[in-house]
Amino acid sequence: MKKLLILLFLGLSCSAFAQTVKVSGRVTGSDGTSLPGVYVMEENTTNATSTDLDGNFTLDVPVGSNLLFSYIGYRTQIIPVTGAAVLSVILEEDSALLEEVVVVGYGTQKKSVVTAAIAKVSSDDLKNVAPVRIDNALKGLTSGVTVTSSSGQPGASARVRVRGVGTINNSEPLYIVDGMPIGGGIDYLNPSDIQSIEVLKDAASGAVYGARAANGVILVTTKSGQKGATRVTYDFSYGFQNPWKEYDVLNATEYALLMNEGYLAQGKAPVYSDPYALGEGTDWQKEVFNYNAPQINHQLTISGASDKVNYYISAGYYSQDGIVGGNFNRSNYERLTIRTNTTYNLMDQSAKRNFLHKFTMGINAAYSRNTSFGITTNSEFGGPLGSALGMAPTLKVYADDPEALLAEHPAAVKDPRNGKPFSIVEGSIYNEMVNPLASLSLPGTKGNSDKLVSNFWGELSIWDNLKIRSSLGIDLSFWGDDGWSPAYFLSTKNFRDYSEVWSSMNRSLVWQVENVLSYEKQFGSHFIQALVGQSAQGNMGQNLAGGNRYLQEEDPYKANMGFATGTQEYQTASGYVYTPHRLASLFARVSYNFAERYMLQATVRRDGSSNFGPNNLYAIFPSASVGWNFSNESFLANRPQWFSSPRITPHSSALGRHFSIASITHLKPSSSVCPGRTGSMPRLAISSSKLPLVPQRPVLMRTIGTPS
Repeated sequence: MKKLLILLFLGLSCSAFAQTVKVSGRVTGSDGTSLPGVYVMEENTTNATSTDLDGNFTLDVPVGSNLLFSYIGYRTQIIPVTGAAVLSVILEEDSALLEEVVVVGYGTQKKSVVTAAIAKVSSDDLKNVAPVRIDNALKGLTSGVTVTSSSGQPGASARVRVRGVGTINNSEPLYIVDGMPIGGGIDYLNPSDIQSIEVLKDAASGAVYGARAANGVILVTTKSGQKGATRVTYDFSYGFQNPWKEYDVLNATEYALLMNEGYLAQGKAPVYSDPYALGEGTDWQKEVFNYNAPQINHQLTISGASDKVNYYISAGYYSQDGIVGGNFNRSNYERLTIRTNTTYNLMDQSAKRNFLHKFTMGINAAYSRNTSFGITTNSEFGGPLGSALGMAPTLKVYADDPEALLAEHPAAVKDPRNGKPFSIVEGSIYNEMVNPLASLSLPGTKGNSDKLVSNFWGELSIWDNLKIRSSLGIDLSFWGDDGWSPAYFLSTKNFRDYSEVWSSMNRSLVWQVENVLSYEKQFGSHFIQALVGQSAQGNMGQNLAGGNRYLQEEDPYKANMGFATGTQEYQTASGYVYTPHRLASLFARVSYNFAERYMLQATVRRDGSSNFGPNNLYAIFPSASVGWNFSNESFLANRPQWFSSPRITPHSSALGRHFSIASITHLKPSSSVCPGRTGSMPRLAISSSKLPLVPQRPVLMRTIGTPS
């Protein structure tokens, strides 16, 4: 009996050991590309591994079990194990799952495990609206984000507010483009280059940006190449714009009859002897509007990727004429953009070792040149539209007697298209309103801006999934305006008897250095992400402006300072240096989820800013959030389709505003030095000076709630 038991035990042992086999193989995409980091797990167990950078894996599993292959953006695949084998697994992309990945500060997360309020706008969403500017692209596409156009002028900026008005004086959100903070707006971006836009709407999502995130954060990710052959695409579009509505106003006859009735009611003689002889008169709206104003867009891209390099190169040109003033070159916008995003795989030894096994580096560089002409906007009376609605239809566009008008007013404005002098209105009647076509014929001011944004980065895989990423970014900007005006006579209250020229130039440099150490790992149903980082940022800039009178010739090609002959009393010059600013930060974040059902995230950032007072140079911004994604619970497996992703994500966080009483400006005596003149001219100027004896603290915003 004893021998029988021993033999039975040995047989069972041999049978048990025989059931465990070694399964290895390689996981690729449908295009043959190796997929690193694919989660390979024995189904319903914690026995799991991940593919290396070449897509290879090895795992010991029992015969009769199932191997589950899971990868973000791809459909999960299950393969039964019948014995020892070398598998070749091909995963297919799932476009629906790709949409689930969102960009967060310093990384990405699956949307199903995010414990904060983050809204995403994809490149497909942008194609549907074809925006001129990125900030306008957010209009109507994200909840909790209000976008208001400043005017209808071509290229006009928009006012973006994330969950209402935030801090005083400036409620603009923080813009981060490919990891680089951008000041002065993001009009330099070509919408065709955008891969996705994420809006961090609450404190839990923005806490990793600390003192700059009180008004929300907008993360912009630009496009990269896709593996395969080089793709060359050219897109062209042409459109035209017209006013969607015109006011129904009186014609000349109706206006004359109404005026006569008014005078008769006052016991006065009628003004117009034969109103019906006036006919339709002048419809000033139709004279002012530029019908079928063109809108042109060219876009050329070259992209591709291989195992060694990933590249995306684009060039774009966009132009738009305004429906008011566009035909006079007074309301126009042009934008030229050039972008190159390149990633190089300089070392990949993943097949040989799992430490210091991969090094990649990349360069994201963009240049833009914007030029624009603008007219007075949002003016009830002084602008062209206000004048068009207020001018009497009995007035004519051009003078009845050009010779007599020019003899009395030699500076009367002429139509550059035909040389005819425009009619002049009586200033005592129309006050600031003038002939709108005459005002549009004046040269005006041309704005210009050049912007270069570059971000250089390198990433080293230290061990397993532990990586360090270092980056250096710069934002170099030049902007200003150039304008001139001839002598003109528009009315008895709006005239100038001398020509004038003016110009201003600005430049600024923003730099940023960051180092981020990150780690992520999946242990069965447990997934953890962690990062710690350092960031340093600074900026500097200056302004120079000047002007003079009496041009030698009223010629647009000679309208510059060199052709101005004004004496010293008419020469002006001014300049200043922007107050330098520095920001030094440390930050950390830990995210955990169990089976994408229960989530926990903690973030902390410590910012030191030169904007803060000397007694409070540093501030700490913590955040903690938890989440329950009960859509993955078994009791909701048969939920209706409209009940897609129910979650509860309470949080408690603190944010700051990168502004304090230390940066409040005040008036103080300054000086403006004129060229060719000794001494200086005292004047009042805004100067950014720190106020002593005040224990300045950064502005803090604390929120407790559940994000939507």
